[in-house]
Amino acid sequence: MEQETFKYQDERFADLQMLRYRLNGFEKLSLKQKQLVYYLSQATLYGRDITFDQFGQYNLLIRRTLEVIYTDRLISHDTPDFQALEVYLKRVWFSSGIYHHYGCDKFVPAFSEDFLDSALHRVDARRLPLDEGESVDDLCRVLFPVIFQPDVLPKRVNKADGTDLLQTSACNFYQGVTQGEAEAYYASKKQADDEQPPSYGLNSTLVKCPDGGVEEEVWSANGRYANAIRHIVYWLEKAKGVAENEQQAHVIALLIEYYQTGDLRLFDRYSIEWLQCLEGKVDFINGFIEVYGDPLGLKGSWEGLVEYIDEEATQRTQTISRNAQWFEDHSPVDPRFRKPVVKGVSANVICAAMLGGDEYPSTAIGINLPNADWIRARYGSKSITISNITDAYNKAAHGNGFKEEFVIDSDTLAMIESYGDVCDDLHTDLHECLGHGSGQLLPGVDPDALKAYGNTIEEARADLFGLYYMADPKLVELGLLPNAEAYKSHYYTYMMNGLMTQLVRIEPGRQIEEAHMRNRALIAHWCLAQGEAMHLLRRNGKTFLAVDSYERLRSLIATLLAEVQRIKSEGDYAAARQLVETYGVKVDAELHAEVLERYKRLDLAPYKGFINPWLLPVIGSDGHIADIQVNYSESYAHQMLRYGTEYATLI
Repeated sequence: MEQETFKYQDERFADLQMLRYRLNGFEKLSLKQKQLVYYLSQATLYGRDITFDQFGQYNLLIRRTLEVIYTDRLISHDTPDFQALEVYLKRVWFSSGIYHHYGCDKFVPAFSEDFLDSALHRVDARRLPLDEGESVDDLCRVLFPVIFQPDVLPKRVNKADGTDLLQTSACNFYQGVTQGEAEAYYASKKQADDEQPPSYGLNSTLVKCPDGGVEEEVWSANGRYANAIRHIVYWLEKAKGVAENEQQAHVIALLIEYYQTGDLRLFDRYSIEWLQCLEGKVDFINGFIEVYGDPLGLKGSWEGLVEYIDEEATQRTQTISRNAQWFEDHSPVDPRFRKPVVKGVSANVICAAMLGGDEYPSTAIGINLPNADWIRARYGSKSITISNITDAYNKAAHGNGFKEEFVIDSDTLAMIESYGDVCDDLHTDLHECLGHGSGQLLPGVDPDALKAYGNTIEEARADLFGLYYMADPKLVELGLLPNAEAYKSHYYTYMMNGLMTQLVRIEPGRQIEEAHMRNRALIAHWCLAQGEAMHLLRRNGKTFLAVDSYERLRSLIATLLAEVQRIKSEGDYAAARQLVETYGVKVDAELHAEVLERYKRLDLAPYKGFINPWLLPVIGSDGHIADIQVNYSESYAHQMLRYGTEYATLI
């Protein structure tokens, strides 16, 4: 049963546009599969507070405080200060805290301290998050410096070279610990002869002890975040009871055991068994996964995703995965760094059914897991491309004038209109399915050897792999591209984005810090610097990218892929640092100002996020679930306030 009302685009605020995604084909799932999706979705939503706390120690306190003001009926909603607070709160909801979800800088409130102080003293103090014996004035003393003073905890993740990355980052993975202490602590845990090392530090907070030492507070059902994790476990138990097959039930049981113990070797066992779970239609991600939110690239931000297979579109990714060995064997990298035998590559196009944690409201369009290099080498990986998310993005972008403003001429624009969507989807598939799964570390190389540059190098490696093969005749032979010219549309938009258009996401005077943006800038600027395949030109006061030779551009991509894979395989930190700092960080201020001005005239939001569907159980006359209704009518604010009530576990 599905509600008919649906629209892709919803409200807009700050630099954000909210979208909706449709659960295509959900009605075709069996009742048991729908129940499984529902139970896994509940487990996904109960991790929300963990992500907020991980992204800053005051985030939950600020969120709850502002929600009390926002929902108080005695405070006028018509004043500029209240309207500014509303925008600020919506940004907090979107970013799981007070830091921009992409740039990591602290939000600047447009409401005054006096307004917030007055509002807090007017609301019912019993609704505020006050500890026993604490007053409203005490709450103000704690929160006001964090909200209003620019130099107090100014950045969630700092990656500036030459600084102590932990002391200058506000993320809540380390408490009182310096970068040197953290690196030494985890280096001491590693054993040179351990061929199956756990992902040390993935599920813990590292804290300074009173005696000057450091210790880990493990995230588990009996440790830190216990209340949230116990709720997740409860719904995972329900999901296990309606699993599609024994392997799926076994996988869920292992995840529950890992959550109960916090044992990282159990997480590795779970990951290996999850890779073997290929028969069902429903799948999920639930846990401490990606490490982009940690400046050292060790701590996993909590995320959740519930999915079911898009069977028609999956034919494309399965074609790629069936030919994975061919792609590996023909890669332009040194044969020492190739995998002799590619194992366990599975790839599906899926429909997202629920987003949570670090995947909500902003989400990836493709995912490849697990992240442990030794598991990928021995057991393979799972890749997904999220079709209903991509579809929502494409529909929102249609006819918005962006391409017309930045693409150099009508012929190039026509080429992009013809092949852009299919090439974008294909590059995502190649990036996730083959790029991340390709190559190997040399024996004895520490997977964390590249330190703060590891995430950028890994994303560059996967993107370069996809870019290189986009232009290969093999893709036409396999029926994945319509002709040998189609790849050019993606080469153009990728390089244009890396050189110019992604700058709309950066504030004036800032450098590039986010790993994916650094990766794209690195590739585009390195290729531009070679001076052989493309150049920037000025026309009528505007800058455009001109590609002189797509064939030569592919050759440059091959050369850079070989070097990036060498850096990864050998753990060459110095070379990684040089490559990223030279090509992936710096911003041309004059070009940046021009791009921002051109983009501003288009009146577009540079960032998009999603409102989840509301899954509602329909109870039959026997008292059991008879169906799951999909409701698309919930507003963004209503969803956030509902989540803050129904799924609040840590405040």
